[in-house]
Amino acid sequence: MTEFELKYGCNPNQKPAKIYMKDGSELPIKVLNGRPGFINFLDALNSWQLVKELKEATGLPSAASFKHVSPAGAAVGLPLTDVDRHIYFVEPGAELSPIACAYIRARGADRLCSYGDWAALSDVCDAATARYLKEEVSDGVIAPGYTDEALEILKTKKKGGYNVVEIDADYVPAAQEMKDVFGVTFEQGHNNFRIDESLLQNVVTENKTFPEQAKIDLIVSLITLKYTQSNSVCYVKDGMAIGVGAGQQSRIHCTRLAGQKADNWYMRQHPKVMGLQFVDGIRRPDRDNAIDVYTSDEYEDVLRDGEWQRIFKVKPEALTAEEKKAWVATQSGVSVGSDAFFPFGDNVERARKSGVAYIAEPGGSIRDDHVIETANKYGIAMAFTGMRLFHH
Repeated sequence: MTEFELKYGCNPNQKPAKIYMKDGSELPIKVLNGRPGFINFLDALNSWQLVKELKEATGLPSAASFKHVSPAGAAVGLPLTDVDRHIYFVEPGAELSPIACAYIRARGADRLCSYGDWAALSDVCDAATARYLKEEVSDGVIAPGYTDEALEILKTKKKGGYNVVEIDADYVPAAQEMKDVFGVTFEQGHNNFRIDESLLQNVVTENKTFPEQAKIDLIVSLITLKYTQSNSVCYVKDGMAIGVGAGQQSRIHCTRLAGQKADNWYMRQHPKVMGLQFVDGIRRPDRDNAIDVYTSDEYEDVLRDGEWQRIFKVKPEALTAEEKKAWVATQSGVSVGSDAFFPFGDNVERARKSGVAYIAEPGGSIRDDHVIETANKYGIAMAFTGMRLFHH
C-alpha cells in the first residue's frame, strides 16, 4: 500500500485527504480493521515513536495513551498493585501480561483525558491487552503485531469499526522531514536524539543521588516530553507518567497543569475514593467523571440530592480541602522532566508540592543559580541534560 485515502483532514471540510510516501514506496503500516482518520494517524505515528524509544531505553514493554497528538499517559510494563487494579478498573482475577500492564498504567495516568484515546504498544498486542481495550472508550491502537485472539477481540469493538493498525517495527524514517504550513514547506532533520542515563550525569545540586527507579522515571519523563506538544512538563512515578502538561505558553503553567494532574492521580488512592460504592452497571467513563468531580472543588455536583443516588449506592462523605491537602502532602519520590529550562525557581516550588524529589531539565537559563538554590532548599536532586526537547 503506497497511499491511504482518508475521509477528511483535521476537519470535515478539509478534503481531499490522504497519507502516502513521497518517494512512492510502501507505507510502513497496515490497516487491519476500521478506517483511521487524519488525526488518528498523527496520534498513531507519534505514539509509536514514543513507545518504541521507551522500550529501547528501558528494556521494558511500553505503552502510551494519546489524545490530540500528545500523550495523556505513558508507562512501562511493571506489575500492577492491588491498588492499581482497583483504581484502573481491572476485573478481579484478570491475568495480565507486561504489555497489558503497560497500557493499563498509561491510560491510568489521566483517565479523563484518555477518553477516546489512541493506544500505542511497543510489543505484540495480546488477548489480555485486547480484553482491557475492548472495555474502554478508545479510537484505535497501533502495535508491531497482534495475536489472532487479540485481533478477533478488537474486531468486535465499536460495532466492528475499531481502528487497528500494524506498523513495521523495523521502519526507519528519512533523515530529513518536511511539513507544509500555509503553502510554505518547512524542512528539518528528524529528531534522532537518543535519551538514556547519560543525560543525568550533570548533577548540579547538593543532593547528587538518583536511585535506579528515579533514573528510569526520568527517562520515561524525557521520552514522553519528546513527543508532547511544547511547552511541556511531565511528572512520573514508578515508571508511569502521572501528570503531563502540554502546549502551554508559559513554563510555570505547564508545571502547574502537570502537577494538578499528578495530584488528581494520587487522589484516586485516597481511602475515601477507594471506598466509593458505585451503583451496579455504571459505565467506566461515568465512574471516572464522578471521581474527578468528587475530588474537585465542585464535589457538590455529585453529592446533591437527586444526583448522588444515580451514581452511588451510599452517599459519600465530602472530601474536605484540608483532607485533600494533607493527602497530597504524603506523595513522595516523584520525578519531573521539562522539555526546556526552568526560567525561575517557582517551577521547583510547585513541583515540590506534588512530591517531586528528582528533576531533569536542560539548564541554560540566566537564572539557573536561583533554580538550583530552590532545589537545594528542598533537598531535590537535579540534573541538567543540556538538550531541549521541543515538539510541534
